[in-house]
Amino acid sequence: MAERKNRGMGPGPGPGMMPGEKAKDFKKAVKDLFNYIKRYMPAIITAIIFSTAGTILNVIGPDKMKKITNLITEGVMTGIDKGAVFKIALTLAIMYGAGAILNLLQGIIMADVTQKTSKSLRSDISKKINRLPLSYFDKTSIGDILSRITNDVDTIGQTMNQSMASLVGAITMFFGSLFMMFITNWIMTVVGILSSIIGFVFMMIIMGKSQKYFAMQQEELGLVNGQVEETYTGHLIVKAFNKEAKTKREFDKMNEKLYTSAWKSQFLSGMMMPLMGFVGNLGYVAVCVAGAILTMKNMAEIGDIVAFMLYIRLFTQPLSQFAQAGTSLQSTAAASERVFGFLLEAEMDSEEGKKDHIDDIKGNVSFKNVKFGYNPDKIIIKNFSADVKSGEKIAIVGPTGAGKTTLINLLMKFYELNEGEIIIDGTPISGLKRSGVHEAFCMVLQDTWLFEGSIKDNIKYAKTEAADEEVREAAKAVGLHRYVKTLPEGYDTVLNENVSLSAGQKQLLTIARAMVENAPMLILDEATSSVDTRTEEEIQRAMDRLMVGRTSFIIAHRLSTIKNADLILVMKDGDIIESGNHAELMEKGGFYADLYNSQFEN
Repeated sequence: MAERKNRGMGPGPGPGMMPGEKAKDFKKAVKDLFNYIKRYMPAIITAIIFSTAGTILNVIGPDKMKKITNLITEGVMTGIDKGAVFKIALTLAIMYGAGAILNLLQGIIMADVTQKTSKSLRSDISKKINRLPLSYFDKTSIGDILSRITNDVDTIGQTMNQSMASLVGAITMFFGSLFMMFITNWIMTVVGILSSIIGFVFMMIIMGKSQKYFAMQQEELGLVNGQVEETYTGHLIVKAFNKEAKTKREFDKMNEKLYTSAWKSQFLSGMMMPLMGFVGNLGYVAVCVAGAILTMKNMAEIGDIVAFMLYIRLFTQPLSQFAQAGTSLQSTAAASERVFGFLLEAEMDSEEGKKDHIDDIKGNVSFKNVKFGYNPDKIIIKNFSADVKSGEKIAIVGPTGAGKTTLINLLMKFYELNEGEIIIDGTPISGLKRSGVHEAFCMVLQDTWLFEGSIKDNIKYAKTEAADEEVREAAKAVGLHRYVKTLPEGYDTVLNENVSLSAGQKQLLTIARAMVENAPMLILDEATSSVDTRTEEEIQRAMDRLMVGRTSFIIAHRLSTIKNADLILVMKDGDIIESGNHAELMEKGGFYADLYNSQFEN
């Protein structure tokens, strides 16, 4: 699609997202994610209950340790009640064991929910791609879209798996340990809280600073993926024009931006764990000192100090988990914004109520005052009208940028018209589903596309139920059969890096694919551009057989290939300036004659 390609497919952020753009709506992104996972809420709530119950059992543990310590302390002089100690120890072991099982169960449940969510997101993105208009892909790189499917979805999944239930458990542990500390000794509790407030203050400051860098990191990652995908696809072109150094400089520039944003976000988030560790140790020391003083004044027992040393750890541990969860949630908010922003992109118009297909297509096509522009303020096809009769061979010629391929895009309903109408056998395509339009045509484009599969599967891609004999006959018609027979597996040979096809052979294969499809109408967009003159003549004879009884639209720059067309439409600047067969147009001595003669001037 030459015209479409020339309008800039370089890597870049998605619509409405420019590098360095501020003001990411994190609350909305998180809200969108929670709305999306509502279907899994029963499982998530179950996991949260298990996590909460397991945490409560762990929080009660230090109180049992306190009782054991007091029993031992009191029994040093009079004798230790071993039965009571064993009974409490057994209860403690059962509690810790039950807590571990509950935490294990919540981990299994959240892993299942995470994978289902990731799978569902990838499926929704895949379906969304098929519902987006081609205009979206004109302004968004493929690499950026792939980054949303892979990196951003994985980021969301990891956060759900690691942070959601554990965050609830951390909250439970924080308030549970705080409650148990108060009922144990309120003075030591106040000391522990004051020493931990420092951690809260620093944590909030760091989270506020790092938030924007996580958004930049996800965005720059998409840009890097887009540049890598584009460069890899055009690797031979890059080398042919000695642009390796320039491409490397562009990559290094993007990579440096990614490095900077990733370094800043990870550095700031990485400060949280050491900071929380310091706060925990500070609280530990403060409680030990305060406990020693209170014990000397008979205001606390040794068991209280033992319990508090465990509680202060349980109390400060959630601070670290809050910090970690906060870091993950920031990354997830940035990823969610990109994923759900993509899922909310404007889709193609609804086809509800439109006809599925046209029965018994004859091939009469009419263009009525067609106007179109990829951008509304820049009209490419200004006022195009033409009538094509069934079975005619129509050639569309003109200089680059005249609107030839654009006209085919409109005929295939890849884009919606700004004004006018295209009519097939009396049915406006505006009232016909896109699938109904597509099944009426078989296409051969100048850009070949093959997938990793057998030659046979590639040829019958558009008609999977085609018999092997149809595949062979199509290959023979385009002159590909002889080459296929030289391959070890013949038509079952898988196309991969070990099987190299020339550009011409790839084109022949796509032409054979169109023959097998056997649709009522045919579109050839520079179908012979990649073959030599002798192969071109062979293909032309095969095409002539294929076109018998079919309305055919041919775009060609080699005007020698369309001399036998029934009607030649000469386009310039989006308008038809001449029409007729080859002899008539040459006799006029106009624009077409100049184009034709210019090919033989040298």
